[in-house]
Amino acid sequence: MVKDRKTLVPAIIIIVLILLIPSQTEAAQPFPIPNLELEVGEGEEPEDLALTLQIIILLTILSLAPALLILTTSFTRVVIVLSFIRNALATQQMPPNQVLIGLALFLTFFIMSPVWGDVYQEAWEPYREGDITQEEAIENGLEPVREFMYQQTREDDLALFVEYSDIENPATIEDVPTHVIIPAFVISELKTAFQIGFMIFVPFLIIDMIVASTLMSMGMLMLPPVMISLPFKVLLFVLVDGWFLITRSLLISFG
Repeated sequence: MVKDRKTLVPAIIIIVLILLIPSQTEAAQPFPIPNLELEVGEGEEPEDLALTLQIIILLTILSLAPALLILTTSFTRVVIVLSFIRNALATQQMPPNQVLIGLALFLTFFIMSPVWGDVYQEAWEPYREGDITQEEAIENGLEPVREFMYQQTREDDLALFVEYSDIENPATIEDVPTHVIIPAFVISELKTAFQIGFMIFVPFLIIDMIVASTLMSMGMLMLPPVMISLPFKVLLFVLVDGWFLITRSLLISFG
C-alpha cells in the first residue's frame, strides 16, 4: 500500500504537467497579442479639443460614480442602520461586510427604483429619440433626484447651506442649486440614521445592563457579561423577527 502511494503521487504530478504544458503544435501557433496605442497629437479644429475635454469629464464622472451613488441615494441611511444592528448585537463580523453592503445596495435599488424610473422616462428616452438635447436631458434627469433629496432633507440643514452659499433666499426648490441640496441631504441622512440606530441600541443595552448586574450580584466579576448577553440578544432579535422590522422601518422612513 505504501509503495502504491509513492508511485501514485509522481504519476499525478506528471499528468498535471502534461495537461498544463501545451503541445508543440499548439506552441507553434502564434498567440494573438492585442495592440494598444496611445497618441497625443495636435488638434486641427477646436471641436477636437472640445471632444477631448468631454471624454475627460466623462471619465471623471465615472470615477465619482460610487460617491454619487452613496451621497445622493438612500444608501447612506441604510448601511449605517445595518451597521448599528451588528454593533448592537456585538456579533463582531457577523453578518460579514459583504452581506451588509449587498443588502444595503439591493434595498437602495428598491427604494430608488421609482426615482430612477422617472429619470429614465423623462431624460433618457427623449434624449435617445432625439427629442431633447444633452443639456435638457441632464436637467430633466436631475429633477427627480433633486425632488427625492429635498423630501428627505430637513429645513434647518438646508437653511444652513443656503445661508453660507451666498445666494438669495429661494422661494421654491427650483431656486436651490444642486450643490447646496446634496450636503444638506447627506447630514440629514446621517442624523436620521443615528436616530434609528439609537432606538435599535436601547433594548440590547438593557439586556447588557441586566446581565452585568446579575453577574455582579452573583460575584462573577471575572466573567465577561458580553459572553452571557450575546445569546439572549440574538434570541430576542430572532423572536421579534428583527430583520423584518428593521427593513420595514427603513422603507417607512423613506415613505
